[in-house]
Amino acid sequence: MVRTMSLIRALISTARMLRHTPRLAEGLPPDDAVLLDAPDDRLAPALVSAALGEYEHAAKLLASTRESAEWEDRDRYVTRLAAFAHNRHEWLAHWLAASPGDPDALVVRAELGVRKAWESPARVELLRDLGPLIDAAADGDPRDPVPWRIALDHARGTHAGHLAFESLWEEAVRRSSHHYGCHVAALQYLSGQWHGSHQECFDFAEQAAEDALPGSLVKALPMRAAFSRLLGDDLTSLTTDRIDAACDQAILLSSVYVVGDPWPAEVRNLLAYVLVRRHRWDEALEQFRLIGPYATSFPWTSLTDDPLGQFLETRDGVRLQVASGMPLWNRTDRGRPRGHYA
Repeated sequence: MVRTMSLIRALISTARMLRHTPRLAEGLPPDDAVLLDAPDDRLAPALVSAALGEYEHAAKLLASTRESAEWEDRDRYVTRLAAFAHNRHEWLAHWLAASPGDPDALVVRAELGVRKAWESPARVELLRDLGPLIDAAADGDPRDPVPWRIALDHARGTHAGHLAFESLWEEAVRRSSHHYGCHVAALQYLSGQWHGSHQECFDFAEQAAEDALPGSLVKALPMRAAFSRLLGDDLTSLTTDRIDAACDQAILLSSVYVVGDPWPAEVRNLLAYVLVRRHRWDEALEQFRLIGPYATSFPWTSLTDDPLGQFLETRDGVRLQVASGMPLWNRTDRGRPRGHYA
C-alpha cells in the first residue's frame, strides 16, 4: 500500500510538471540568449580595443570614472580589465610603458597582480611581494577607494591581523563610506572561512545593510554572509532565520531595479542561488525572470567549472520544482470538457 501511494504521488508530480512547466518559461530568455558576465555598453568597446592590443579606450573609460568619482563602476571595470589582462596583457604593458605613472593603469596592474598571485600555490609569498604595487595604486589618486578594496583582498590572502585589517578598512570607508566592493572584501575577510566567524560576518553585514543608502547593493550584504554560511554545515534554526531574513531584504532590493538590469545582475544571481538552497522555489523563479539574460560567474563557480551551464540547469530545475507543487487543475478548469488526453 505504501509503495502504491508513493507511486501515485510520483505520477501526480510528473503530471503537474508536464502540464505547468512549459508556461512557467514565460518571461525567461531562451538558453541561447543568456550571456555570461556580459560587459555593459561602456566596458565592451574597451575590451574590444584591448583584444587588438590597444589601451586608449580603457584609459579613457577609467579616467572618466575617476574624474566623475564613479567608484562603483570603476571597481567593476578595473576588475574586468584585469581579468582580461590575465590572458591578454600586451595592451596593459603598452599602457604602462607609455604612462608609467597613470593612476588608472596602476590600479589595473595592482588588481592583476593580486589576481595572479591568488591563483598560485605560493599565494601568500607572492601576495606579500605585491605591497609596493598596491601602494603605488593608492598614491595614484588619494580619493580612489578601489586600491583599498584591493588592499583588503591582499590582507585576506596574506593572513594580515585584525589591527591591519581595521586600518585598511578605515582608509577605504574614509574615501567611500558605502562602497560595495570594499564592503564585500571586508565581509570575506571576516567570514568563518577566513579570519573571522559566521557570527562576526553576519553582524558586520547586517549593520552595513542597515546603514546603507536606499537602493545600494550594500543592502544585499547579509545575503553574501548567508552564502558564506551555506558553504559550511550544521545550520541552526537561528542561522536559517538570519539567512531567510537576508533573502527577504535582498528581494526588496532586487524589486527596486527593472527586469534585465545588468547592474544588480550578480546580486540577483546570488539571491537565486540562496533561495534555491532554502527551497524557496517560487521566489527563486521570480529572480531568474528579473535576471533576464545576465548570468554571472559568481556564485555558480562555487558549484562547477561551467557557470553558464549551471545557471541554465538550475533555472530549469527551479521551473520543475515550481510546476510540481502547482495544482494539477485550476478551479477554472473544473467542469470544463477536457477531452480524452487533457
